[in-house]
Amino acid sequence: MSAPGDRFVGDGLLGDTLSWPFFEERHRAFAAELSAWADAYLPDLPHDDVDAACRARVAALGQAGFLKAVVPAAYGGLGKTFDVRTLCLAREILAARDGLADFAFAMQGLGTGSITLAGSEAMKARILPGICAGTHIAAFALSEKEAGSDVAAMATTAVPDGDDHVRIDGEKSWISNGGIADHYVVFARTGEAPGARGLSAFLVEADTPGLSITERIDVIAPHPLATLRFEACRVPVTNRIGGPGDGFKVAMATLDIFRSTVGAAALGFARRALHETVSHANSRKLFGGTLGDLQLSQAAIADSAAEVDAAALLVYRAAWTKDQGAARVTREAALAKMVATENAQRVIDRAVQIHGGLGVTRGVKVEELYREIRALRIYEGATEVQKVVIARDLLKSHADKQNSDRMRG
Repeated sequence: MSAPGDRFVGDGLLGDTLSWPFFEERHRAFAAELSAWADAYLPDLPHDDVDAACRARVAALGQAGFLKAVVPAAYGGLGKTFDVRTLCLAREILAARDGLADFAFAMQGLGTGSITLAGSEAMKARILPGICAGTHIAAFALSEKEAGSDVAAMATTAVPDGDDHVRIDGEKSWISNGGIADHYVVFARTGEAPGARGLSAFLVEADTPGLSITERIDVIAPHPLATLRFEACRVPVTNRIGGPGDGFKVAMATLDIFRSTVGAAALGFARRALHETVSHANSRKLFGGTLGDLQLSQAAIADSAAEVDAAALLVYRAAWTKDQGAARVTREAALAKMVATENAQRVIDRAVQIHGGLGVTRGVKVEELYREIRALRIYEGATEVQKVVIARDLLKSHADKQNSDRMRG
């Protein structure tokens, strides 16, 4: 049985993944350093109050230097731009040990990714150093109660208010870090064109008049989550991220980077579940042997091992492709997220089953993992949305090729 404060040493948890040709020596060094730090320090961080626990993890990750991975070198970070393989390794390693630590790391990246990609130099200089240091907490406010997967249905508006401000009105829901963030990257309808082409993105400071937290949302794997309301919330035009009407493009470019990392977090949960399964199967005595001696247990372990490796290959293929300079990895990232999250759900479900009654006992690691994995199949595009993205991309590629062949003929 595991519980907050227990020491887990994850040596070898990544298996031989780091020997794959997707990785360079710098990735292996980063993974070794983060794994050692996480094993030594994460168990001592607070667990009871979710807001305090999240703040503590952001601060600790910043102090240890690991939030450099979500910020460009010009503002204290690691590289010229995002290295998606590093982001994925960080999320996999943290998720295998502490789901809230993975959440804290991920939101520092997602909540400033749009600023890094499309913000002004002044905005980057003002926000990113604090993100890197862990002294400033970020959030990404895209979803609404009636506009989650369908971004074009967004109802929040931003209209001109004088020459140098916009007025934001509306509501955002399911916003991670809602209530504890120092800023929100907010997407609103500005009307340059119909549907998704008429959206813009804005940096909104948490203390801006007219912005309020109307609801804190409790979910099965607790983390800071809230509904935000904007009532005549005046924001300087200089806080716009990208150009007028560029909001959808900014959001998709951000998700194109971070969607693969959701698959990496699921992979971390799945690896930990497989580790717990093998450990339990080897030690649980029954019928004159161990649980692992039973063929059905062996079949479950084999299925889980195959699903973990399949997920890892897709996650790091997508990350590597993006890092090689691909403008978009929409299909690769969607495949990685879909397969990794769905496979992780099955791997963790088997782990719970093999643990028997322990598997549904609060305080046991596989019970925690069972709660942690469920949301990953929904946020940043539910599995069903990923299927649409993948299929449409394949259909378009096929049609484009046919048209090209006809033109050459």
